[in-house]
This record gives sequence, structure tokens and C-alpha cells, in this order.
Amino acid sequence: MKSFSLSILLILFFSLQVHAQEETVKVEVLSKTSTSWDGTVIEAYPTGKPEITISKITMPIGFELPVHKHTTPLGGMILEGELTVTKENGESKVFKAGDPIVEVMNTWHAGKNTGDVPTVLIAFYIGEVGTPISINQ
Repeated sequence: MKSFSLSILLILFFSLQVHAQEETVKVEVLSKTSTSWDGTVIEAYPTGKPEITISKITMPIGFELPVHKHTTPLGGMILEGELTVTKENGESKVFKAGDPIVEVMNTWHAGKNTGDVPTVLIAFYIGEVGTPISINQ
């Protein structure tokens, strides 16, 4: 009976080990680029002490951000809703839930929730201590 119980325990142990090995981390690259959404080459990083800011931004339906520009590289992900980004020259792009966004740098633009639900996005700013991540016009 002892050897039977031991056999059952060993079978369970190895079954759990095989199952544990099947579960692995999944990495999905959503964007890997050296250009922003409009095709402009991303400028060099600031040379001072690095500062990374990660923000969750929620925009009500119809909300429009003021015209602004970013002085540092910025990438993000639209979690919910829709965001239309429009540059001063009229060029625009619509980003929807699940889309990565690599924002324009040193270019005046505005963002607007053009969907029918609140827009939620996560933004990663790679800046420099003491430098604003965006400047309003």
C-alpha cells in the first residue's frame, strides 16, 4: 500500500511539473520603431539625467486636448475607446483600443476622443529630470 501511495504521489508530482512547464510568459511586441506615427524619425534622447513617466490618461467622450507638443520620446497603448491625433497641417490618424501609438515629437498637435466611449490610454514618456513632458501652444 505504501508503494502504491508513493507511486500516486510521484505521478501527481510529475504531472504538476509538466503542467507548470507548459505555462510560460508570452511576449508580444506591439510596436518596435524609430519613427513616430507620421513617419518622422524620433529625435535623440535628452542627454541629462533620465526620468521616465508612465501615465494613465482617461478622456471623456468628445474631449479634446489643447494643441501641444512633446519634447521627449513618447509611446503608449490605447486600452479603451478611440483617439484621433491631428497635427497643425491637418494630417491625422485614428487609434483604437489595442493600438500602440508612437507619438510625434516637437510637432504641434492635438488629440480628441472621437469614439462613443471614454478613451483610456497608457503613455510612457522617456524624458529628462526638470524638463516638461509636453508644452501647450
